[in-house]
Amino acid sequence: MPNLFPTPKGKLLLIGGHEQREKAGPSYEQSPEFILKRFVDELPKKGTILVIPTASEEPEESAKEYVDLFKDLGLKHVEVLDVQSREQANSVEALDMLNRADGVMFTGGDQLRLTALLGGTLVLERLTERYLREPIVIAGTSAGATAMSTPMIYQGRNDAGFVKDEIHITTGLQLLRDVAVDTHFIARGRIVRMAQIIATNPGCIGLGLEEDTAVLVSKGNQLEVVGRGIVVLLDGHECTENTIYTVKPGEVFSIRDLRLHLLAEGQRFTLPGFASDKPPVQKPE
Repeated sequence: MPNLFPTPKGKLLLIGGHEQREKAGPSYEQSPEFILKRFVDELPKKGTILVIPTASEEPEESAKEYVDLFKDLGLKHVEVLDVQSREQANSVEALDMLNRADGVMFTGGDQLRLTALLGGTLVLERLTERYLREPIVIAGTSAGATAMSTPMIYQGRNDAGFVKDEIHITTGLQLLRDVAVDTHFIARGRIVRMAQIIATNPGCIGLGLEEDTAVLVSKGNQLEVVGRGIVVLLDGHECTENTIYTVKPGEVFSIRDLRLHLLAEGQRFTLPGFASDKPPVQKPE
């Protein structure tokens, strides 16, 4: 089968929310786990960052906070693209701003706003193209991180997931394929709802990000943990019994033999099943 998804040349930084945004002492340099400084360090050059606060209910306030922070980190060119309509997401002005950016920052808020406003637009098409072909760095926190995956959780209580159909899923921005991302993971007790996502599609990896913790994704499948907390990886590739397709809505489901990984700062993980640029292995008939 031909490879439809070449190895991306860009990087993703998925943040679990509530990341540090204040100086540790006189400067940010004294906080080695400072996630947003890592974002700046990964930029291909100290050029322009584009802040997209579309997910936020208070986009102006949210954008200003990041603009001020990035300027404190020494970046002179920080722009804001506050997309509030699909027409705007298809505009020449929006594309021009995106084309100038060396890095993009999606703020938190409501991930469904991001997919509803950006899905199928020229802005998302161009962002995806640049991620695949150029060394751009795309970061997102909370909802901004959740929206980057293919299956995207957009509704479900923190303690939900025990019964079938408590969790609602749609298609995300699809920058990170075959991975379901959830944020504020430990603080809000979201492991069971992630288990239901994996039960519905064991070919996906569940990526649970704790607050003030992130993963840096290189080459589309190389993960490195950054920050103060832990990252939870839930792998259903080798699960055995799975009743999600036999029980009725509202009934409790079961799944066995899930693999669980808990990773801290500096730990690395390779996502399974990622299509590389190498030709497919020919199996003997």
